[in-house]
Amino acid sequence: MLGTFEHDGEEFPGVVFGGDVVDLRAVVPGINRIGDLFADWDAHLDTLEAIDPAAAGARPLDGLRVLPPVQPVGTIVAAGANYREHVLQMSVAHKLGKEGADAAQLAADAAAEIDERGRSGDPYVWTGIPSAVCGAYDDVQLPDVGGNVDWELELGVVIGRRAHRVSAEDAFDYVAGYTIVNDVTARTLVPRNDIAMMGTDWFRAKNQPTFFPTGPYVVPKRFVPDPAKLRIRLSLNGTPMQDALADDLLFDIPSLIAYASSVAVLLPGDVLITGSPAGNGSHWGRFLMDGDVMEAEISGLGTQRSTVRGPSGQLPPWYVDRPDAVAAAGGVAP
Repeated sequence: MLGTFEHDGEEFPGVVFGGDVVDLRAVVPGINRIGDLFADWDAHLDTLEAIDPAAAGARPLDGLRVLPPVQPVGTIVAAGANYREHVLQMSVAHKLGKEGADAAQLAADAAAEIDERGRSGDPYVWTGIPSAVCGAYDDVQLPDVGGNVDWELELGVVIGRRAHRVSAEDAFDYVAGYTIVNDVTARTLVPRNDIAMMGTDWFRAKNQPTFFPTGPYVVPKRFVPDPAKLRIRLSLNGTPMQDALADDLLFDIPSLIAYASSVAVLLPGDVLITGSPAGNGSHWGRFLMDGDVMEAEISGLGTQRSTVRGPSGQLPPWYVDRPDAVAAAGGVAP
């Protein structure tokens, strides 16, 4: 497992051996950050596998701050509505369908729509910005405007090579490894009723600071034979909320890479997040509050622990003296 760590204010790339970390700068010449490994990824991994932690001066993981694993942080390339059961739950929770339809009808209509999209449609992809990324053990800060802040634990695919117009058959050749990303979302900031032709606003709903807890590590692709068999779990204050295998994808990882790279150039260090399984706060009718603790894991990739902090209590300048804009965004956060 590879990651980025901080000790006494100094950041360094490291490889984890149990409870110890080896500073890669001491064992691989020219490597000052994880992103430097991508240029010759497989050869570097061979070198890292041969490391003797004791001889390399490993230090205890305890006492190190764990940062987002890939530095510099790349773009988050996110697949939305990509787990079938998640889409059904969200359609029912947010009454996304015919007016007056009951839960059963909403679910049935959503199932028909998503199955048709899987047969003949395209993935739905949007982007997250690097400044919204935080570490796996950092606090998640609730916004001062907007509410119904929700969790969405997702499998992250770390891109290791420049990818443009890649075929699905070749897509895994462009994958460096896998990580964990929690795609935190302020649900009241998603709708844009003031501009019906656009409908939704993913920028403000998902790009608040700390809204992408990422890591703690990158696990190289060679150690994850079948990502579809990874188990995704999240608990809130000790209560299980999400628990699913990464096999309910409407569009699988190769399809997502092929589609995204048909539009944009994916760069080393970008992270493709593949969608969230069922069990979000929208389904449970329970959203994040000050003092909540989210514990999340994906089998073999490590664990996250995020404490939720309440709003700062100070409105951004854009909203000062604009109660209409605050109301339209869901009000002042509790």
